[in-house]
Amino acid sequence: MSILYNESKKTFSLHTFRTTYQLKIGNLNYVNHLYYGSTIHDEDLSFLIRRYDRGFSGNPYDSLKERTFSLDAQPQEFTTQQQGDFRINSIEVQNADGSFSFDGRYVSHTVYKGPFTLNGLPTAFARETDTVDTLEIVLEDAVTKVRVTLLYSVFEEADVIMRAVRVHNGGDGEIKLKRIMSFNMDYMNGKNLDLISLPGRYGQERQVERQPLTHHVHKVRSGRGISSHQQNPFIALVERNANEEYGECYGFALMYSGSFLAEVELDQYDQARLVMGINDRLFSYPVAPGEDFDTPAVLMTYSHKGLGGMSRKYHNFIRNNLNKSKFVRDVKRPVLINTWEAAFFTFDDVKLVEIAKAAKGMGVEMVVMDDGWFGKRDDDNSGLGDWYVNEKKIKCGLTELVRQINDLGMKFGIWFEPEMVSEDSDLYRAHPDWVMEIPGRHAVRSRNQLVLDVGRKEVQDYLIESINRILDSANIYYVKWDDNRAITDLWSNSLPAERQGEVSHRYVLGLYRVMDGIIKTHPNIMFEGCAGGGGRFDTAMLTYFVQYWSSDNTKPLDNLKLHYGSSFLYPTCTMGAHVSNASPMVPLETKAAIAMCGTFGYELDATKLKKKEIQACKRMSNLYHKYYDLNFFGDYYRLVNPFEQVNLVAWESVAKDRSEALVTVITVNLTMNGPQEYIKCRGLEPNRLYTIEGDGEKYTASGMALMHAGIPVPREVPDFTAFIYHLKAIG
Repeated sequence: MSILYNESKKTFSLHTFRTTYQLKIGNLNYVNHLYYGSTIHDEDLSFLIRRYDRGFSGNPYDSLKERTFSLDAQPQEFTTQQQGDFRINSIEVQNADGSFSFDGRYVSHTVYKGPFTLNGLPTAFARETDTVDTLEIVLEDAVTKVRVTLLYSVFEEADVIMRAVRVHNGGDGEIKLKRIMSFNMDYMNGKNLDLISLPGRYGQERQVERQPLTHHVHKVRSGRGISSHQQNPFIALVERNANEEYGECYGFALMYSGSFLAEVELDQYDQARLVMGINDRLFSYPVAPGEDFDTPAVLMTYSHKGLGGMSRKYHNFIRNNLNKSKFVRDVKRPVLINTWEAAFFTFDDVKLVEIAKAAKGMGVEMVVMDDGWFGKRDDDNSGLGDWYVNEKKIKCGLTELVRQINDLGMKFGIWFEPEMVSEDSDLYRAHPDWVMEIPGRHAVRSRNQLVLDVGRKEVQDYLIESINRILDSANIYYVKWDDNRAITDLWSNSLPAERQGEVSHRYVLGLYRVMDGIIKTHPNIMFEGCAGGGGRFDTAMLTYFVQYWSSDNTKPLDNLKLHYGSSFLYPTCTMGAHVSNASPMVPLETKAAIAMCGTFGYELDATKLKKKEIQACKRMSNLYHKYYDLNFFGDYYRLVNPFEQVNLVAWESVAKDRSEALVTVITVNLTMNGPQEYIKCRGLEPNRLYTIEGDGEKYTASGMALMHAGIPVPREVPDFTAFIYHLKAIG
């Protein structure tokens, strides 16, 4: 059992394979956080909490005038409200009497096998080989009868704990949640912690920033209705001296695809508090008597082996425990070509077949028809929302087009953008009340489109029915699901004025229902997510999509940074990456090497390639297949940081049994007559011998030599040369 309760000491110890998380029912039945880190066997760590008379700190009334007990200095599992704790809090609830107060104290707990599930929200699942136990701790406010249940699912082998919160209104009147976080994490000493986040912008998603905690509230947030290009719902708190290979690192990933918030405060006593959950901006959610409200889940992990150790735990967990699609592991994903950069909106069925015929010689196995095939869609000003085939373009009909592509021995994919609508569309003309538009105001346009109120059931039903009709009409193998704007004008015509604070969260719940009704009902279709590139790349989306389009920016050198930042949380097999015409000074082989740090495909017009380029693409497609298992399922190591001033960038994928590895090196700034560069490998078996093939040479070295001395990289090469070294263990 991975969850142990010591009744005499009132401690809960949550054990994964390499970590321990401990909490305790403390004084006055407040639940204290004691420890999270490397494995400690079952002893009471409450000696770590020292109590002092903190000047002017509030004391609970029933502490009997005990001035050393203040919630403003106690490490807690979930905060109170208006009970003397002035730090950032986990909950803000307006009670039926208008008061803002919550005094949650332990009343019961339950332990059971398997992970918890949430109402309308995605969670991780357990495989047959996983050991997963769940702890539920109930806190209750004795006055209002509002209950908060703290949920902990312990994935023992994965070293991951999934957490969430459920609020139950046990009172007689309606309450309003103004803020409700998915978890609270208190550190008794946070002065030596750094905060790592993945900020960015359109085309430059998931860059990496690291800053020391200071005595302020640090915020990472999106208020855009989606998890966004600008921030990612992931942060890490790490020791000041932590690097890729050593140091304590704590990771936190929110399974939510809407506006989110993560706050970290270093308080007056150098304690750090982290909360994470739904963004409370423009949020107010009523909970009627007897009803529940579930928060999104958070996936947390700890590693004392640095940032690389933390990332590899997340990579394994995302591959194994988020998505049950056969395309995650059982079916090899095909090399695809997307038609967007080849044709934009100006194509027909004949053009698509021509692209397919040309692309087949490149080793391409699937053609994806992008935007423009439906409704009256000749540009991005019209037609969105009208999910029926435009037979002026697809003259032979979709079923016949797909058959022609299949007859070439190729698979067929198609693009949708379900959540948005054009004003010039049949859908908008029939249902103008289905869009988000504040009464008396014109809606904000973005990309000349408006947002459907996906929180409404009739909108959800329309999307499920109309898109399923298309998917069921032909032999479609792949879907690219796009979302090309942030959400503004939060308003629903289906809700009264006093309930408009629900709209943003209801949108996300409605979106998950739509995806349940489309993606989960089509297990033989491979779904890829997209949001203007990587604008909604999060762990919740990965429960639906086996991969996500990383960015609309296909410039290969930009992707060195984008893939590096993404890899802090996301494995290679989830990162959509293509070879394109961008950056013509970069060789095709180098573009392919970078795209193989992703799911690999093409974003160009195959009909305009020269014979030499077609042959080069064929070699690259074969290389993708040759190293598929290593790239998709191997342990990933970031070897060189592209955000630093470096001459080359490198990464490595190592087989789980350490029998082989793939090291990719991209030269970015090899100066004339400069020093010899060496790439030091990681993750190899020190005492095994490996053959090394790459840069035209073949030789033998021990794992120890490769990790401590390194691989010499040739110098006199053209700019932006790629080297791929294959390491194979002998014997």
